[in-house]
Amino acid sequence: MAISTSSPVAYLTRIEHSNFPSKNPQFNPFFPSRKPLTIVNMAPKKKVNKYDSGWEKQWFGAGIFYEGSEEAEELGLTLSSIEKLGVFSKAEELGLLSLLEKAASVSPSTLASAALPALVAALLAVVIIPDDSVGLVAVQAVVAGALVVAAAGLFVGSVVLGGLQEAD
Repeated sequence: MAISTSSPVAYLTRIEHSNFPSKNPQFNPFFPSRKPLTIVNMAPKKKVNKYDSGWEKQWFGAGIFYEGSEEAEELGLTLSSIEKLGVFSKAEELGLLSLLEKAASVSPSTLASAALPALVAALLAVVIIPDDSVGLVAVQAVVAGALVVAAAGLFVGSVVLGGLQEAD
């Protein structure tokens, strides 16, 4: 005994035509992908500048990050208090401020580009220096480690310098 039923396509066609007066596919509930695309933008109201380590998830509050300029003044970390200590005048005498200005004017892409040869040199140090004795293995580790740390410093410095130059 065979039971004949109508196909699902025929069933959907009957539902579409009989229950919904609108023939516009935009308003058809069976085809939600035909709805117009809605783009929602979100931007923070305040610039994030501090991480709150004591933050716990609540139903209220600013979140993990919040403005921290008020706490910096409470701790006495202001430019005027540092100037009163004489740090800037001593740095000026030693020529550190002009050196810092020259270093800050370097392109961040130059620093990031210098990180790659340092990583390659670290790899070459591991490959070229033989593993014959404990002393050579120690030299290999020290040289490769120093080059990797230098490369990481150059890369992180390029990111920080790029952020500082972008803020201008």
